[in-house]
Parts: sequence; C-alpha cells; structure tokens
Amino acid sequence: MIDRRQMLAGGALLLALPDVARAGLAVPSSNHLRFNILRKGSKLGTHEVTITPSAGGLTVNVAVDLAYSLLGVTLYRYTHRATEVWSGDQVVSLRSTTNDNGEKYQLIGQRGPEGLAIQTNKVARYIAPANALPATHWNQRELDGPWINTQDGKLMRPKVSPRGIETIVAGGGKTIKAHRFALTGEVQLDMWYDDDLGWSGLSFNKGKTPIRYERQF
Repeated sequence: MIDRRQMLAGGALLLALPDVARAGLAVPSSNHLRFNILRKGSKLGTHEVTITPSAGGLTVNVAVDLAYSLLGVTLYRYTHRATEVWSGDQVVSLRSTTNDNGEKYQLIGQRGPEGLAIQTNKVARYIAPANALPATHWNQRELDGPWINTQDGKLMRPKVSPRGIETIVAGGGKTIKAHRFALTGEVQLDMWYDDDLGWSGLSFNKGKTPIRYERQF
C-alpha cells in the first residue's frame, strides 16, 4: 500500500507570471510540473501540477493518479485532485477530493477574517496558522512552516534539514542539480528543489520499498 500522507505530507510550456506573483511566491519557471511515480523503478502513476497566472495571483491544480497491479489484478488505486487559489502571497481558497482505494476524502478551505479555515470529512474545522501552506510541494516556501495535508486536512509540522546540492535523475536520462531537504517527524521523506525549475524530486520508503518521483520534461 502507498501511504499518501507521506507523498503529500507531489516538456513544459513556459509562461511569464505576473510580477506580483513572482515577488511573493517561489514560483518555478515552468507552469507545468509532471512526475512519474516509481516503485522499485517501475511506474506506479503520475503527479502533475499546473500553475495558471491571473491578475494579482494564480491558481494551482494538482492531479495524482496511482494504480498498483499484480499479475494483471489492480490491488490498489488512488486519485487526488486539488485546487489552490492565491491572491498575492496568500492562499484564499483550497479544495480537494481524494479516493484512496475506496475511502473518500473531501477538503474545503476558505480565507475569511479569522484566517484560512480548513474543514474536511475527517477533521473538524480549524483556522490554519498564518504561515501554514498546502502540502502540494510546488512552492518551496512550504518548507518554512506547518503543512496543511491536502488529503485529510491535518496540520503537520515536519522538521526540515538542508542536505546540500545533489544531482538527481529525471525523465529521458536527464539530470538536475537541486537542493536536497530531508524531512523527519510526522513525515519521512526527501525533496529536491532547483532554483529555476522549482520542485524537482521526492523520495521516501514505504516499509523497505523505495518510492521515487522522477521529474518529466
């Protein structure tokens, strides 16, 4: 089984984002991030992030699709869709739906006078801390504060440790030199960010099985 909370808790057309968005957000140079999700080197599924600029902000759409099969029988299936809307450097709304092998989740987040209110069918309504961000990984700023798990809505506070610059493998035999960050505590994973390309990789172990995100171009 794939523990989605560890993955949450992932050839591009270049677009010029509005200055106000770039000034406040760690937006990658590409508006489309696409990863193959690999288990022991075999493809499990895909994780895509599409960033659409708008006047004074942007909209981020996330699509994750996983399926694990053995001998032609699908043993596990996972789909996740999330949309976050930004105004300047603030998230003003967050929506997600998830089907985790038959278990369904729905999240609604809306900014009001109190702050960003989060409510799901699994977690009681709460106001997120001012520095909390959705754990959608495209924005490196999420490493600076608490995470809002976009599947179940839980607030997470991983410990983040920089590990220097490493060369990682991307799709098509390409390589990327990116900053590695080790996350421990409520999540156990590694993430990589390139100064220009943005989010470039993610990996963790499920039991003794390695799971890796491979950036595609």
